[in-house]
Parts: sequence; C-alpha cells; structure tokens
Amino acid sequence: MENSEEGQNTSDASEFDDHNMDYILFNEFCKYKTVIKFGSIVVPVFFTTVVLLSLLGNVLVLVILGLFENLKSLTNIFILNLALSDLIFTLGLPFWACSYIWGWTFGDFMCRSVNFVFSVGFHSSIVFLMLMTIQRYIAVVHPLFDWNGWQNFSVIPIVAWVFIFASALPAVVYSEVRAEPDSNKLYCAYNSFKAAIGVTYQQNILFVVAFSVMGFCYIRIIQTILRSQRNSKHRTIRVIFCVVVVFFLGWAPYNIVIFLQTLTHQQIEPFAECDVSIKLDFALYVCKLLAFAHCFLNPVLYVFVGEKFRNHLKKLLQKIESMWTSIKWEW
Repeated sequence: MENSEEGQNTSDASEFDDHNMDYILFNEFCKYKTVIKFGSIVVPVFFTTVVLLSLLGNVLVLVILGLFENLKSLTNIFILNLALSDLIFTLGLPFWACSYIWGWTFGDFMCRSVNFVFSVGFHSSIVFLMLMTIQRYIAVVHPLFDWNGWQNFSVIPIVAWVFIFASALPAVVYSEVRAEPDSNKLYCAYNSFKAAIGVTYQQNILFVVAFSVMGFCYIRIIQTILRSQRNSKHRTIRVIFCVVVVFFLGWAPYNIVIFLQTLTHQQIEPFAECDVSIKLDFALYVCKLLAFAHCFLNPVLYVFVGEKFRNHLKKLLQKIESMWTSIKWEW
C-alpha cells in the first residue's frame, strides 16, 4: 500500500515537473527581443521616476502629520500607515529596475526579501485604503455612531499589519533565484507555476473583496451626500469619484493581466499561443507602470487634495524658506 502511494506521489511529481518544464520551454520559445528590450528600457526609467516621486510625496506626508496633525485621530492613523505602506512598496522598485537591465544579481536572500516587501506593500496599500473607506462610510452614513468603544485605535492598524505580513509569507516561502535557459542571466521568481498561480489568485481575491467593499461604501456615501443640503457636497463627490476611479484604473488592469497569465501557465487555449502570450507580456509591462505609480499618487489623492493638508504644506514650505533665509544671513 505504501509502495502504491509512493508510486502515485512520484507520478504526480513527474507530471508536475513535466508541466513546469513545458511552460518554461514555451515561455522561452515565445520570447521576442522587442519584449525584452521594452522591459529593459521603459520599466527601469519609469520605476526610477516613481521612486523619486513616492519618496518625496510620502515623506512630506509623514513630516506634515508629525508637525501639524493629531496622531490620535483614526483618520490620521490610517493616512500615516498608508504613507508607510507606500514607502515599503517603493523600497522594492530599485531592485526590480536593476533586474530588468542586468538580471537578478542580488542573491537568493534578497530575492525572497524583495518579493516579501512587494507583497507587503501591495497588501497594505489595499487594506489601509479599504479601512479608510470604511471609516469614511461610518462617519458620513452613520454620523451618530458611538465611537466611545473605539478609543484604542492603535489595535486596528496592529491587527491589519498582522494580517498583511501573514498574507505576504508565501512570497518568502516560494521565491527563489532561477537561471534562464540558454542564458547567463538570473531572475527572481516563484519556484513553480503552482506557487505563482496560488499567489496570483490570492492577490486577485483580495483586490476583488477590497474593491467590492470600497464600491459599496462609496455608493452609500454618495447617496447620503446627495440627500444632504451641504454646499460642499459636489466637491466631496468629485474627490470620492477620483479616489475610486484611480484605484480601479491603477490595479484592475494589472490584476486582470496576471490572472490571464495564469491561463498561459496552465497552457489553456487560446492563451497557450505565442502571439497571445507576447501580447500579455506587453500588457503586463504597461499595467505594472499604471499599478506601481499608485504609490506616489496616494499622497495626492488622499492627502494633498484636502484643503487642510494644503495649508499645512504651505506652512512647512514657509518654515523651510525662513530657515534657509536665516542660514544665508548667518553666512
């Protein structure tokens, strides 16, 4: 009986390895130089721009929160954590930019670490956007909600980060450095197509659930504002509309494309055809640019669009100008 089970396991493993190798050979056969050239030039340049803008925007958010805002406010706590999540996401981009040019040269430990950082940044951005949306929904739709039982706000981000780190663990477990067939270049990827598919489905499910929650909350918020007699309701609706649209346009195409690529992994027609695979490769590059740009757009959409934060930014710039003037006078 044991020999029978062992034989079955060996057979399953053999089928798995054959399927994995078939995909590798198919992927190599379908690679065109134009795809590789596009990725090695456009993506690193764009990632570099995103890194600079993200560092500038999110560091400014942290400075403004620290100098001018009350960090006991639940909204400010979420904004703080959102800025931190965007900075975490940004940390991995320089490594990916280098890998598109020279291949993966940072070793197995950094491969696992960068994939983990990317996964943490992806999950935390969506989780904290969803939490901010829920908090706004309660504040607008249920203004009489009793917040007295929610005084210890610190527990909410802690629980969120525990969930985020747990969700990102597969990136550590299944990542490894692999060699491209017939090439000296290394690349950082998941160690099997099964792991890649599992992680992709996990990201897709989180995105669908988060966007469903956000969509429901914002629809109810808009309905409530439209019934309100406040003069600022149209401005609020525009801000909410921009938040939803940019979030969806940034991440929806990326999630759709990585889902379609799992069909290529499984050799499902018509996605097993080279022409379709190449088009998906180009689409993935473009969708990555859209999705990864979200980490520097968040400060604009969720912070600087508010009049209060714009005033804080003006005060900060005035302080910097005053300090610079005093330094010049001393010299």
